[in-house]
Amino acid sequence: MSPARRCGALRAAVAAGAGLSEGPAGSARRGRLLRAPSRLLRLPGGGAVRAASPERAGWTEALRAAVAELRAGAVVAVPTDTLYGLACAASCSAALDAVYRLKGRSHAKPLAVCLGRVADVYRYCRVSVPEGLLRDLLPGPVTLVLERSQELNRDLNPCTPLVGVRIPDHAFIQDLAQVFGEPLALTSANLSSQASSLTVEEFQDLWPQLSLVIDGGPIGDGQSPEYRLGSTVVDLSVPGKFGIIRPGCALESTTAILRQKYGLLPLHGSGSCS
Repeated sequence: MSPARRCGALRAAVAAGAGLSEGPAGSARRGRLLRAPSRLLRLPGGGAVRAASPERAGWTEALRAAVAELRAGAVVAVPTDTLYGLACAASCSAALDAVYRLKGRSHAKPLAVCLGRVADVYRYCRVSVPEGLLRDLLPGPVTLVLERSQELNRDLNPCTPLVGVRIPDHAFIQDLAQVFGEPLALTSANLSSQASSLTVEEFQDLWPQLSLVIDGGPIGDGQSPEYRLGSTVVDLSVPGKFGIIRPGCALESTTAILRQKYGLLPLHGSGSCS
């Protein structure tokens, strides 16, 4: 069964699980979801570095649980290298809708995609920069905006021909994206217009609408404002140029690579469907 059809068959269950509708699937879990996520799993060692034995069992449990929820069309909370995020299968239109609804986010604001490897970028995007540039920035705290390919779900950011690509420098979410084997839609774990989250407790209001929360501990020092800036978002869709869409937490190092190593020129007046 194709991802789109599998997602369609699960549409009602996803909506119910996100607290968006009534129905048998929602009834089975509604009591738990009103109080807490269906499941909260803590990563051994925080998750930024891959766990080794004897902690590997807990890592594998969290990985399997997250993959299962994503394949069922659910929304899960995960740690990244910059902030806590909400992830779902980018191929599942119902799950994308659930993310927008639970965040109160405008559908005019795009979602990024999270991939497991730099090689995957070439499948889902049309790349006009050297491979070395991609590998200099990814994995890392950057979002690279590129022209999207037809491989991506048309319901993902239908207002723009571009897509933001993330490969966080965080072991757990890299493993998750690789094992899941498809693009993950990724956005910050917070209500729109509210502060981003550096711990799972900071987005506790969203827990009732999430099937799974992966707790990787505090990101950064969990307090400093600079850790809440999120990834640096760079438009690389125009050959030979770059545009900064969001300065984020890695502006200086990113622009140094783009300008000094690869000779890209600033792109003025760049923007996206946001």
